[in-house]
Amino acid sequence: MPGSAVELVSAPESEATPGNGAPAAVAVGGNGRQGVRHTGQRIPRWLERAELFLRVLLRMYIGLAVCYAPWSRMFWDQNPLFLQFPTLSIYAANGAVRGVVSGLGLLNLWIAFQDAFRHRDG
Repeated sequence: MPGSAVELVSAPESEATPGNGAPAAVAVGGNGRQGVRHTGQRIPRWLERAELFLRVLLRMYIGLAVCYAPWSRMFWDQNPLFLQFPTLSIYAANGAVRGVVSGLGLLNLWIAFQDAFRHRDG
């Protein structure tokens, strides 16, 4: 809205966020409404590490599955989706399509390893 400015002021101690001791900031708009913005707390390091481990593990699992799937007779050649749509199975049987799908799996593995090595030290 033109002419309405938002001003950030420090909240009184009675409106501070309980538990962390840090005062919250209050946004005062041109229309007189106030909203409390809470200051964020830091995520514990162990939780960041656990999230990174699970993310890398999931990406590696998906990457390996996607790399292997096009060359698996049980999963790719006898897939119910391909049996239901014969035109799709013609394209899926093409070696280039299998290579592209495997390439996507390798890309997923690359991203997993890069993420693991990037956050290795800290």
